[in-house]
Amino acid sequence: MKPALVTGASGFLGWHVARVLVERGIPVRALVRPGSRVDTIDAALDVESVTGDLRDPASLQRAVAGCGLLFHVAADYRLWAKDPSELYRSNVDGTRNLLQAAQAAGVERVVYTSTVGCIGIPPGGIGDEQVPVTLQDMAGDYKRSKFLAEQVALEFAHAGLPVVIVNPTAPVGDHDVKPTPTGKIVLDFLNGDMPAFIDTGLNIVDVRDTALGHWQACERGRPGERYILGSENLTLAQILQTLARITGRKAPTIRLPYLVAWCAGACSTAWAGVSGKPPRVPLDAVRMARKKMWVTHGKAERELGFDPAPAEQALSRAVAWFSRTGGAGPRPANLPSA
Repeated sequence: MKPALVTGASGFLGWHVARVLVERGIPVRALVRPGSRVDTIDAALDVESVTGDLRDPASLQRAVAGCGLLFHVAADYRLWAKDPSELYRSNVDGTRNLLQAAQAAGVERVVYTSTVGCIGIPPGGIGDEQVPVTLQDMAGDYKRSKFLAEQVALEFAHAGLPVVIVNPTAPVGDHDVKPTPTGKIVLDFLNGDMPAFIDTGLNIVDVRDTALGHWQACERGRPGERYILGSENLTLAQILQTLARITGRKAPTIRLPYLVAWCAGACSTAWAGVSGKPPRVPLDAVRMARKKMWVTHGKAERELGFDPAPAEQALSRAVAWFSRTGGAGPRPANLPSA
């Protein structure tokens, strides 16, 4: 059986995608950057690690050689970068480099991981794959780079490469080693570092369901189509209340006006430009939070058989994992196991 190449397998979602493939008996080749940590790719996954860089076409040609499937999960996911052009080189140029290598290698199926940020959201409504959206709707360089990368994936799909696009919402769960911005909400709550919140909304989904959705997209997805992989639309206040219910701790009750959050983000980001250190409150994150990223996964449910668990299960798994691994200090006795 030909192996599947997985980019980003040392990260949160990519690790879970690799796990899903291994569980199905598919040999996995994991692309890791030179100098990257590989200890996060658990030995139990039994994957082959190959060194490469999305900005180095020759390394990608070597990595994808002999592979039948490609899961391009990796991305430069930063809401602030001292040099924003790095985001475009990795996310846009890197996607083009990888898909060119896959096309030349005769890869039979590609699943490209986009983001819910590329989905159009009607004012005060629920977004889906058909809502019109443009580059001008993207807030910040990360979202703009991912939007342009998605256009590259669509370009290759229209040219005949069998590329299926998935748009995960906000995956939550175990093995969030970095952590992701959503995971940091959980971690900050556990550490008591979230005294207030802003009026925003996310679609929360269990990372394990998201990873399974990648496999379902590989099996059943239509090339050139996008599929939202999400579960429940929740306000940030509801997310914090759910975390309070899981842990027995109190949720913050102070809601910050958007202008106050914007000023904090502007100051934090301005200082980051001077210090070179990432801001605690990236201004792009504040701008994104102004819009509730609420969507429906109905298309993935109908066409892929995607059937995600409730958001509380994902949050419970994240709480248990962060607590058990020491990221949030000693684990309270009433927390569920992962």
